[in-house]
Amino acid sequence: MTGVLSGIGRYGLFVAAFVQAVAQHGLPKGHTMREAYKIGIQSLPILVIISAFVGTNLALQGYNAFTPLGGQRLVGMFVALAGVRELAPIIAAAMIAAKAGTEMTSHIGVMRIREQIDALEVMAVNPLAHLVAPRLLGILMVLPALTMVAIFVMMAAACGVCVFQLGLNGEVFLEFATESIEAMDFVYGAIKAFVFGLIICSISCFYGFNCGQGPEGVGQATNRAVVLGSVICIVLNYFISELLYGGVL
Repeated sequence: MTGVLSGIGRYGLFVAAFVQAVAQHGLPKGHTMREAYKIGIQSLPILVIISAFVGTNLALQGYNAFTPLGGQRLVGMFVALAGVRELAPIIAAAMIAAKAGTEMTSHIGVMRIREQIDALEVMAVNPLAHLVAPRLLGILMVLPALTMVAIFVMMAAACGVCVFQLGLNGEVFLEFATESIEAMDFVYGAIKAFVFGLIICSISCFYGFNCGQGPEGVGQATNRAVVLGSVICIVLNYFISELLYGGVL
């Protein structure tokens, strides 16, 4: 328990130091778009594949669940509610945590063990503003967009399975899907993605700055960052859904 509280405290101090560094030195220019490209564009193929097969599975399971009740036409509603509100933001966040979070932690960790971060400080360059800020801005730019892409691919794949494999009416699928969700659902998805981006980037960079010595230390820091970032995003997803959709909170 003491170790957990100590880790939370060190993470809080890291975030506070980052905010202070950005306030004093401003945001570095010229690196944000490069990070956005690495995090977003290079992650698109993986995201499209994962989202497509999640959509097909949702369609199959929804069909199997509603068919005994004579409610095959409700498959579109099921896929839309589950995909748009919950799965798409989590899929995008988990994929970014596994791909971009790994890169963030390992790159900063290698710089730490090679004393390149110390060299930045010697040159009067704040490493937090120089290394963390571009990655944070990059992930905040692309993760909401990736979530929208995941929603589109998921719905398209589910619709394709329903029409060409299960023999359902495509117009009925789309009608129930569009009636079950609202424009604010997409806004809420973007809000979730924004929060998840903050969590993934801050945790990944925190472990990169505080990794152990040698390749083993970098590997352990990378593993912890990905696991913890994914778990926190999934847990937070529940509380954000409760808040946004009028639950207990």
